[in-house]
Amino acid sequence: MALINEHFLKLPGSYLFSEIAKRVKTYKEAHPEAQVISLGIGDVTQALAPAVIEAMHKAVEEMSDSKTMRGYAPDFGYSFLIDAIIENDFKSRGIHLDPDEVFVSDGAKSDTGNIGDILSPENIVAVTDPVYPVYLDTNAMAGRAGYFKDGQWNNIVYLPCTSTNNFIPEIITKSVDVVYLCYPNNPTGTTLTKEQLKKWVDYALEKKVLLMFDAAYEAFITEDEVPHSIYEIEGAKQVAIEFRSFSKTAGFTGVRCGYTVVPKELTALDKAGREHTLNLLWRRRQSTKFNGTAYIVQRAAEATYSPEGKKQIRETINYYMQNAKMIKEALNSAGFETYGGVNAPYIWIKTPEGVSSWDFFDYLLNNHQVVCTPGVGFGKSGEGFVRMTAFGKREDTIEALRRIKDGRN
Repeated sequence: MALINEHFLKLPGSYLFSEIAKRVKTYKEAHPEAQVISLGIGDVTQALAPAVIEAMHKAVEEMSDSKTMRGYAPDFGYSFLIDAIIENDFKSRGIHLDPDEVFVSDGAKSDTGNIGDILSPENIVAVTDPVYPVYLDTNAMAGRAGYFKDGQWNNIVYLPCTSTNNFIPEIITKSVDVVYLCYPNNPTGTTLTKEQLKKWVDYALEKKVLLMFDAAYEAFITEDEVPHSIYEIEGAKQVAIEFRSFSKTAGFTGVRCGYTVVPKELTALDKAGREHTLNLLWRRRQSTKFNGTAYIVQRAAEATYSPEGKKQIRETINYYMQNAKMIKEALNSAGFETYGGVNAPYIWIKTPEGVSSWDFFDYLLNNHQVVCTPGVGFGKSGEGFVRMTAFGKREDTIEALRRIKDGRN
């Protein structure tokens, strides 16, 4: 009889967003008349940019003709998209990348989870706390996390990010091999300046630590001192893998496209102490387990870099960031302590004194029919906070804030 991967049995009962969906479903069934507004799960609500839709239609037409249709996509991405990525996301910021250092995929979530395939299960992993759950769960599935008890994994090194340290993780004193950093941060919406990120790159260079840098929200950055890419920091290509996504930048949550940068100068050791290029290992992994992102999707992603696409997408990003500003200002005026919302589409909100994350979630749902995300679902340091997203429709955001403010009066 087949045996299972028992590491899956160690995972907590349900994925955070599945639990949220379950509670909302239960409430709606009990109150079918309720108009529930979600500011919880960070899914987009605005339509894809017209330039993107036009590119998709054109690609679909190509697929209808045997002379222009495409079969299997290249495992690592079409050159037309890779070239556009390098030109617009990196060269424009003074960063040089070779085409074979960029790997197009179906999204950053997949890549941040799958990247562990090329790493030893014996690596010691560090994460910020609170943290995007995928980093933890996928390392648990691979056997690196140990066992889950009292809200934490015993083999994971946690870097508390709280209001006490301004949500800036402190450089690690323990010996670790891999560190996950997500900036602008999900869930707190906070950022690192170039000076703060440089400390992490310098640390990684000195200690020979691999940095996993999730830059999925870089398009929402508004402040000049906040880096869009870790490769803006000297030496980062020797120690960092960067993950990017079109999901929030261009509204591709339902289209699925992202990419990962694995520099060729980035290496790691085998047990015998021999160096190996991670670029080649990731290349081998992708060519075996991934058949490439669809042609239609890659043409859509390419269109985000056209002059029209850039303008249209910037308008949508501004729409969401105006929502973020509204949420932050309204909650501050109602007496809540908030963070984020300036360089990211997330607002991190302190719950009232003595009220837990899940209790405040239930309060907002049951009393105001507003859905948020409990901070404790992102880690122990998230207890006492909730996250709200700016990705809602404007009218829904305004109504949700009205309900919450009325409830405070």
